Amino acid sequence: MNKIDINKSIPEERWLEFFDQLADGNRGRHISIEILGGELGDLELIQNAPLMAMVYDPPQKGNKLTIETGKDEVTYAHTVDAPKEVLTGQDANGIMLAVQIRDATGIPTLIKLQPH
Repeated sequence: MNKIDINKSIPEERWLEFFDQLADGNRGRHISIEILGGELGDLELIQNAPLMAMVYDPPQKGNKLTIETGKDEVTYAHTVDAPKEVLTGQDANGIMLAVQIRDATGIPTLIKLQPH
């Protein structure tokens, strides 16, 4: 996949709505999840798995984002604790290709959405 320009910031007050709409509009679309630049460098957690849900709990309710994959049941879940920044990357047609979530420690989680 070509390098994606991830540069559009989503304001924190819109995160709940953003993740709900993203998950609803892309349910079943295959994704990959990577941790970028962690202690061991980039780490791919899962690839080519169908998106099931993205559940954001704001600070007063737990302060985390959980990304779930699977078709009929959750087969994998990844949680980003205390997200601090959400950036998106889209193609020229405005199709979402990636979402990057930076946690409180500054480590980004990259979710790549496969083309339809």
